[in-house]
Amino acid sequence: MHMLYNSDSFTVVQIDLPPEASAAPDADSRGGYEIVDKFARKEIFIHGVLAQSFKSGVEALIRSEPSEDEIDDFIEGFTSLLQQPLVLH
Repeated sequence: MHMLYNSDSFTVVQIDLPPEASAAPDADSRGGYEIVDKFARKEIFIHGVLAQSFKSGVEALIRSEPSEDEIDDFIEGFTSLLQQPLVLH
């Protein structure tokens, strides 16, 4: 687990899970990204094609040396997917 981004509004964590034991030896990890909206107190774990899309968008954004507001605006594009209430243990 690696924290990739943390602002007043959002936290993004990359989570890497090892391939399943029954998967082919060259299978990719089953990881993804957890996105937390601190104000809405909701979160989501994205993986697969959606995670690849998120990663590509972030990589393109980083090349332009964005401000924190620009990064938050990009992440905000995923907030409509946030359904899981944030629960702290």
